[in-house]
Amino acid sequence: MRFATWNVNSLKVRLPQVIQWLADTGVEVLCLQELKMDQDVFPLAEIEAAGYRAAWFGQKTYNGVAILVKAPLEMSEVVAGIPGYDDEQRRVIAATVNGIRVICGYFVNGEAVDSPKYPYKLEWLSRLEGYVAAELARYPDLLLLGDYNIAPEDRDVYDPEGWRGQVLCSEPERDAFRRLIALGLSDSFRLFNQEEKQYSWWDYRQMMFRRNKGVRIDHILVSDALKARAQVCEIDKAPRKWERPSDHTPVILHLND
Repeated sequence: MRFATWNVNSLKVRLPQVIQWLADTGVEVLCLQELKMDQDVFPLAEIEAAGYRAAWFGQKTYNGVAILVKAPLEMSEVVAGIPGYDDEQRRVIAATVNGIRVICGYFVNGEAVDSPKYPYKLEWLSRLEGYVAAELARYPDLLLLGDYNIAPEDRDVYDPEGWRGQVLCSEPERDAFRRLIALGLSDSFRLFNQEEKQYSWWDYRQMMFRRNKGVRIDHILVSDALKARAQVCEIDKAPRKWERPSDHTPVILHLND
């Protein structure tokens, strides 16, 4: 099975690309972030016509997440949001697919380390950590996929010195990432690929993609119980080259049966 994550930066704008990518790749599970659409306008008919089922937690403007599962696979135990956390921003959805607990998250950006949004990011990360710990206790086979808005190490940024201490790379954020790992998870991309200059997001401005000046902030963490089944994790740059692309590109994890 293949599990993928993709921040589409508006599903309304990028729906044709999502449909095309699903047709091209046939991935079994796709987690989407930044739907930027309300719950009642999710394009379920188009998704189903493409051969996929969907669970979503929509929100206009900036947020919204979804899990797409290729039929005839089924989703069960769908949970929207972080239980017990009264968060008005819709950033998390989880479901069980073929015995694997899939958590899709659109992590808070934080804007800047001196922004009022930064403490919210750290609080949100703490709440997520508690939620993931509880989920791991119930579901040893677990994947945490999404746009983390965290570059875990200097090699995940095109200019480590320029990004030093900035949002996405600040030590409290990286420490939160390490705490997730300490729960019993692994960064699936780094299980296989140790090369530098591997990124999943590039700013639209200044030809950053063409110059490969990006950051790796889209991740798939795999639980210890699943790690032996991981075969490869790859960044698919092809959609970033399409017309009107998202500024993110998909990350795909292959698990054997």
